[in-house]
Formats: sequence, C-alpha cells, structure tokens
Amino acid sequence: MDLGELQVFLTVAKEGSFSRAGERLYRTQPAISLAIRKLEDSLGQPLFIRGARPVRLTDAGTLLKDYAERLINLRDEVKKGLTELEGLKRGELSLGVNESSIHALLPALAKFREIHPGVQVRVHRMFSRDIPHEVLNYRLDLGAISFVPRDAQLQATEILKDELTLVVNPKHVLAKKREVDVSELANEDFIAHIVESPFRRRVIELFARNRTALNMPIEMPTIESIKRFVQMGMGVAIVPRMCVLWEIDHGWMKEVKVRQLNIPRHVYLVSRRGARLPHAAAELVRILRGE
Repeated sequence: MDLGELQVFLTVAKEGSFSRAGERLYRTQPAISLAIRKLEDSLGQPLFIRGARPVRLTDAGTLLKDYAERLINLRDEVKKGLTELEGLKRGELSLGVNESSIHALLPALAKFREIHPGVQVRVHRMFSRDIPHEVLNYRLDLGAISFVPRDAQLQATEILKDELTLVVNPKHVLAKKREVDVSELANEDFIAHIVESPFRRRVIELFARNRTALNMPIEMPTIESIKRFVQMGMGVAIVPRMCVLWEIDHGWMKEVKVRQLNIPRHVYLVSRRGARLPHAAAELVRILRGE
C-alpha cells in the first residue's frame, strides 16, 4: 500500500472534495482521482460515494481512514526518530571491551554521556580475541583491544599509549623507593591475573631473563580484585598503568618504577573498514580524537 496514495485519500476525506484536495496538495483533480482509483483497485473496494456533495466515505473508506491515519502518523514518527538519531537525542552505542581496555574509554564515555544523555550506552565485557569478530558481524559498533587485528575488513586506530607498572600498598617497604631493580622483587608475593595474556607471558619472561624468582601465590580473576588485595597489603602487582591511575592519584596505592620493566601497551579502537559508523559511534570516535 502506497503511503502517498493514503495521504491523498486522507486529504480528500478531510476536504470532502477532489478539487479542494488537489489545491491542498498542489496537484490537478485528474491526478487526485487517479490516485484514489489506484488505491480502490488495490483494495478491491470503493472508498467514496461518488456524486455526493460533499464527498462521503463508504464503509470501507471509513475503516481505511482509521488505519491510514495510524500509518501516516507512524511514518511521521519514523522520520522524527531518524532525525533524533542524527541529533543524538536517542539511539544506542554498543562497545566491546576486555577488563582493562574499558579504562581507556571511561573519560570519553563520561563526556559522551554529558553531551548526549538520551543515548543508551551498552559496554559488553568479553575476551579481546572475540571482539574483532563481533565488530565484523555487526553485533558491536566498536571494540577496544590491545592489538591490531589481522582481518583486512577491520581498521584499528590507536587511542591510548599505556604501559605495565608495579604498584604496592602505601605502607609497603618498597613504597619509599622511586625505582627498584627487578632482582629486589625476588622475595615479593605477586598478585597475578589468572587469565593468560601476552603481557603476563612477557612479565614471566622478564623475571626469567634476569634470573629472578617470580612468586605468584595468589591469582585473581579481575584487575579490580588484584587492586583491592594490593590495597589490603596482601602483595604487590604488575598491572596496566591506566587501570590504577585513580588509586595512585588518591594515594591508595604507590607506583614504583622497575628498571628493567619496559612493556608498552597500546589500546586500539576497532571498527569495520569502509563502513559508515552509526551516529553515536561516530560521535564517540570524534570525542576520542579530540582528547
């Protein structure tokens, strides 16, 4: 059913005249009559009682009028909704992150929410290896990961340069030092992340190269639990620096430089190459680039 024909039908019904409907729609009377005839042919029912002055609706016309008004109003709602999406008054932003990469996005997400409070932000936590696939299959608008995906259909933009750092409880003996040698850490209890990752392996290799024992009697499932245990004085930890900046700034943990620890960590924003981003995702990218 053609919405243009329904608009003509409603105008004739309102005006009670084919000629006045034509004037209202800036169309000739024959064009109005043709549109009504096509609509009647498609429905198999007459919609107006011809010859009546003013033009009156048949029973079928009365029934159609109610539905036609709903359809036209729904069309207008769709147009309004699309306009609001472009203006970011509504919509949804879908992101995929692992536990640590979300820290790179938090400042930009906070700014995004201040500017566009009507947009629903959904952040999905998942393994980094799964994020590119989910972006590629349109289940995510964007993903934040610490590596450049190999798939040529994806593009990666660096949004943060980070590094691994050693953190200790403020009352720990190492908290008084600005820098230590890796050999000084042989007797420390490290609170480790139980999830295998390239960065975990590089830390293990670093201690092995320097012939220093790496004691990991405690393995935790999340970085937040690792941080909490460090604050409780249960051990020390090597974590992404961006994950502990808040605690360091507030004096809840102390950062100690390790001479041999030089493990950079980059965070990349992943999107579909050549595809137009949804308005909300494009706005987040703009904010990230601005920062």
